[in-house]
Amino acid sequence: MADIDARALPQDPYSTAALAEAGLEYRLIPADGDGFPHFLQAVNRGFLGEESTSEQVEASRTAIGFRRMTGIFDRSGLQPLGPVATVDSWITQLTLPGRQTIPMWAISGVTVSPTHRRKGIARAMLEGELRTAAAAGIPIAGLTVSEATIYHRFGFSPATYATDWSIETKRARWIGPRPDGRLDFLDREALPDELSALHERVRNARPGEVAGWPGLWQRQAGTTPGAEGGRKVRAVRYADASGTTRGIAVYRITEHDADFTKNTLNLQQLITETPDAYAALWRFVLEHDLVEVVKAPLRSVDEPLRWMISDQRGASVTTSDHGWLRILDVVTTLQARSYSASGTFVLRVEDALGFADGTWRIDIDAAGAATVTATDAAPDLSMTVNELGSILLGGVRAVTLFAAGRVHGDRDAATALDASFASADTPYLGLWY
Repeated sequence: MADIDARALPQDPYSTAALAEAGLEYRLIPADGDGFPHFLQAVNRGFLGEESTSEQVEASRTAIGFRRMTGIFDRSGLQPLGPVATVDSWITQLTLPGRQTIPMWAISGVTVSPTHRRKGIARAMLEGELRTAAAAGIPIAGLTVSEATIYHRFGFSPATYATDWSIETKRARWIGPRPDGRLDFLDREALPDELSALHERVRNARPGEVAGWPGLWQRQAGTTPGAEGGRKVRAVRYADASGTTRGIAVYRITEHDADFTKNTLNLQQLITETPDAYAALWRFVLEHDLVEVVKAPLRSVDEPLRWMISDQRGASVTTSDHGWLRILDVVTTLQARSYSASGTFVLRVEDALGFADGTWRIDIDAAGAATVTATDAAPDLSMTVNELGSILLGGVRAVTLFAAGRVHGDRDAATALDASFASADTPYLGLWY
């Protein structure tokens, strides 16, 4: 299943027909075609970015050329070659509890021009993506969102959360471990491959992580053509006694206008494979010369750093939703993960789009493996596909959703479901896609 090339799949006939009735054309856009520059500029406009240069367009053909790109066109407009809406997607791997992986339909680049709102375009695009994924046998879809109010109606819901840290270095003195090992700066040109290799080794350790791609690592290294501030990117690696890279920190320094001792270190990425690497790199960051504040976005909700600094109040931490999931195949998805406690549950799942709709019996054995079947039995609990997606990774608790009126039924069943769905590894997604 993972060998399916999303680009080879046909465009959804239902969305094609619905958009045609509105006078719009629904079309796939190959990365090597003449339509790609127009697609890229539409995406830039949708996310309030600058237009890409010719060099950046050509680099992007490679960076995102593996994706299935779709544009919606209004041929009667003043710019008939430029799409009025965009979406791109690809098949990646999502880590589930138990360090298992499952194919996921990743969705990105969703834009609708403000000149063409309220025409059913977003609905046609998103439902078309879900139908295409389901028809290809992909059991789950995922995305990271810039506007959180859009995607609930398509069955997506937050499953991983992230924290953004702002740390005062004078207050947050290091009291954590001081491991042996070696720190060295990495050359920026070598950094994308180093990040890719390390992330590939560690991503299966955290539910919610997805596979990276070359363009992502190039962007983080500041090596893409015309990357703003790319030459200010710095990277440090931690190697163990054998010389193996076990962690990488990528950062930039923002200089203070009036006082060169009060600069800000912006931690763009921190990937670690061992506790020693984690401690050594965080200590390096917090004790960096001439830095007053460290800003670290997209960290875990259960960051060990909190217990490695002398004054926890020296760190301001905000939490937000990050990774959103949408289950398409209940049986395949729930059977793919492992569980923390045995039990039998009957869940009624409501799905307005039909993919996950039904009543499902989940039998979890003592080894944490589940068998899922459709049933006519009375449900212990009922929820929509949104809630099922949220609890899938164990980061959102069923009893919390029960208390919020989002899960209905027997309280004891919700408590037992909580124990079974709990994950030993805190769900985390360390990148945007």
